[in-house]
Amino acid sequence: MIEFWFSIGSTYSYLSVMRLTHVAAETGIRFRWRPFNVRAIMIEMDNIPFTRKPVKAAYMWRDVERRAALYGLRPKLPAPYPLSELERANRVAIIAAAEGWCPAYARETYRRWFEAGEPAGSEPNLSASISVAGQDAERVLRLADSDRGKSDLAEATEQAKGFGIFGSPSFVVDGELFWGDDRLDDAVRWLRHLESGPPD
Repeated sequence: MIEFWFSIGSTYSYLSVMRLTHVAAETGIRFRWRPFNVRAIMIEMDNIPFTRKPVKAAYMWRDVERRAALYGLRPKLPAPYPLSELERANRVAIIAAAEGWCPAYARETYRRWFEAGEPAGSEPNLSASISVAGQDAERVLRLADSDRGKSDLAEATEQAKGFGIFGSPSFVVDGELFWGDDRLDDAVRWLRHLESGPPD
C-alpha cells in the first residue's frame, strides 16, 4: 500500500488526484488517501507561496499545463489561486477519507477548480462536489464545520509532519517519503522493490 498525502489547495496535487485511480487500477496497488493542511506546514516553515513570486508562479502554471497534457488532462489555467477556503475543503476531505468517498470528492472538486474555474472549498464547488460523491452536502458541511472536524484536520496535519511531509502531493511507502507528482512512479517502483524481497 502507498499512502497518498495531499492537500486540496496544492496546484500540483491536481495531477495526482486526477490520475491516481487509473494508476491503482493499472498497477493493482492500493492507495490510502490522506488529506492534510499543507498551508499550516508552509506557514510554519515560512515558505512563501507562488502568489508572491510571479516568475516562479508563471513557471508552475506552465509546468502543470505540460504535465497535464501528458496525462490527457485539459485544465484551464491559471486556475483561481490561492484558495480562501483551503481548510474547509480539506476538512470535508478528512470526512470523505473516513467514510470511503474521498477519491470521488477530490477528483470532482479539482475538476471544478481547474477545469471550470470554481475555487475548491467555496460554493458552488463545495456542495456540488460532495453531492457528486453521493453524499448529503448539508450533513457533511455540518460535520466539517464542527469542532471535531477542525481538530481532525489539525491531527492529520500533525501526522503528516511526523512523516517529515512538507508539501503536497507526497507519497509514503513503508516510511519512505516521495514528494511531488513526478515522484509517484518512484514510489510505485520502491514498493515493488520492497515486495520483491532481498536478492537470493
